Amino acid sequence: MILAGVTQPGKSGYPWLVFLHGFSGDCREWQTVGASLHDYPRLYLDLPGHGGSADTGVTGFAEVSELLTHTLISYNILNYWLVGYSLGGRIAMFHACQHPAGLDGVIVEGGHPGLQDVEARQARLTSDRRWASRFRSEQLEAVFADWYQQPVFTSLTDEQRNALIALRSRNNGPRLAEMLEATSLAVQPDLRPALTARDFSFDYLYGERDGKFAAIAAELNAMRHAIPHAGHNAHRDNPEAVAASLAQILRYRTKDTL
Repeated sequence: MILAGVTQPGKSGYPWLVFLHGFSGDCREWQTVGASLHDYPRLYLDLPGHGGSADTGVTGFAEVSELLTHTLISYNILNYWLVGYSLGGRIAMFHACQHPAGLDGVIVEGGHPGLQDVEARQARLTSDRRWASRFRSEQLEAVFADWYQQPVFTSLTDEQRNALIALRSRNNGPRLAEMLEATSLAVQPDLRPALTARDFSFDYLYGERDGKFAAIAAELNAMRHAIPHAGHNAHRDNPEAVAASLAQILRYRTKDTL
């Protein structure tokens, strides 16, 4: 089984950019940003439980990582960068820490490297199970109306919040619930040690109005990039700035290989 995706061509010899969306997103989420990186061949994936991969279920991060490996092989992608937002960033970091063949670098936007204590994990498990129950049993419009009231989304305007609620409510609630539980922060390992001892390039983006992930970024052994006029969903709030940051990172990191 492989993940559904959309490919766009680039120049011969350039590494692939493999984009991973956030929870309740799909393969379209990164395409506005990716369109400006036309020198690079691009693959936009639908994660399990989302979009064209809605019928694909997983039990945890290891299975997602294995699916990602099989998907890249199916597209004959031999050298690549992972670019992931939020849940997609967590998956990108986990996958990179498995030392996959062909990975050149990881660019994460607002992704959590992992919880570090038992109490925090238990609190997150309780919270995610509560959300999963709601995704299974309630109208998605009502669930997402509450979802986007969480502290990490405080920088959203009412207009932005309403647009996201309308967009995300097109999903399949039970499928989202399955993926939420399978990839909860409660079951994700703390990736900080592996990221510190990494053998790949690691860059971290965060919105300047996203205080939580600005603080997390400061903990990481990564090149950090603050995106102006943006909150947690920086590539949606300010796609031009995120695209420019990605272009700069890739230009610097790949200058000796192209």
